[in-house]
Amino acid sequence: MSIEREAHWRNVYADKQPEDVSWFQARPEQSLLALDRFEAEPSQSLIDVGGGASTLIDALLARGWHDLTVLDIAAPALAAAQARLGEGSARVTWVAADITTWQPPRQYDIWHDRAVFHFLTEPAQRTAYLRALLAGLVEGGLAIFATFALDGPEKCSGLVVERYDAAKLVATLGPHFRLEASWGDEHLTPWGSPQAFNWCVLRRLA
Repeated sequence: MSIEREAHWRNVYADKQPEDVSWFQARPEQSLLALDRFEAEPSQSLIDVGGGASTLIDALLARGWHDLTVLDIAAPALAAAQARLGEGSARVTWVAADITTWQPPRQYDIWHDRAVFHFLTEPAQRTAYLRALLAGLVEGGLAIFATFALDGPEKCSGLVVERYDAAKLVATLGPHFRLEASWGDEHLTPWGSPQAFNWCVLRRLA
């Protein structure tokens, strides 16, 4: 695990409440829209990469999902989500790890990443992420990505980001993925600032 990255994100959650960070959503509308659009079922397995204190897991548990994993580099973010869920947290697998060094112990039907991939600004980081993605997603599975759009913020949480449109993301992920859908969305931070996001749903090929 990158000690510097882990320390950065641990400090973010030490200094702020989950609802005070720019990426906070009271309800993960676009994530649920993507799952509904492709008729994802509660019987499927899903990993939320960088899920941290996101409310996506709350929504999926309420829908009857039971094979859920949340991975985040910041253990305090996972702790916040577990505290919020209470006894329900026992129904989720929690993994404190850096996605660029993590080795998936299994495969999932759905890989969900809202706002992690765009923080990987070095080619070696993206290559390591892709290695985990290919190891952790079943053939035919769905990969749901949300990144800052080409006209989105250039920095977030004090860090430079890599911005994407659908064509750039597909080219970056390579020939093992086929684009199924893409759309733009404007996320409003808790203090009302708009952020342009690019959403893509891709199918894992052989």
